[in-house]
Amino acid sequence: MSTRKTPFALHEHYHLYNRGVDKRIIYLDKNDKKRFVRLLFLCNGSQSLVYKDIGNTPLSSTNVGEKLVAIGAYCLMPNHFHILVREIKEGGIVKFMSKLKTSYSMYFNKKYARTGILFEGEFQSSHLDSDEYLKYIFSYIHLNPLKIFDPLWREKKIEKDIAKTFLHSYSDSSYLDYIGEKRENSLIINSSAFPAYFRSTNDFKTNLFEWINFDPDAI
Repeated sequence: MSTRKTPFALHEHYHLYNRGVDKRIIYLDKNDKKRFVRLLFLCNGSQSLVYKDIGNTPLSSTNVGEKLVAIGAYCLMPNHFHILVREIKEGGIVKFMSKLKTSYSMYFNKKYARTGILFEGEFQSSHLDSDEYLKYIFSYIHLNPLKIFDPLWREKKIEKDIAKTFLHSYSDSSYLDYIGEKRENSLIINSSAFPAYFRSTNDFKTNLFEWINFDPDAI
């Protein structure tokens, strides 16, 4: 049962994140990442699906039922993840996250012959209650992989061209979907449920790289 003090509100935007227990790595190979990303789509629906029955069925051919949330952005990091959502069904965020974390934990524990919890407690969330905050988190999620390239990239004022090159090579986020790359994972994103600046490739790039050397304490 959720112990969350403040319930999520319908049609509001939220930044959801969670890390591995004891800060452990939660994706040990590319198949782990592929499974988690597919679950972002498969767990976002009213239908109860059994993964082994779906196998490698294309996402476009899989009926998940009525969507629980609209996903605007996501990013997988070695020991945590970030997801930007808008709640479009009452109770949708809690149900989606419960399905996602349970499904992935069961897969991970079985594959690596381990027991116990995989994620650190209840997932964390931030209510994005202003347009500026929403824009910042949208960019923050897509810029997050730069920490893998250089943990001090912000302090060092990374050059935009270097940042772009690295992000183009990082497939475990929704960045590539927003710059126009055609791939199956694009089905996870529902940009039409978000403000207009989520939809245009040029607007996306402009907004993203405006924040690259921004001080988040200014929000």
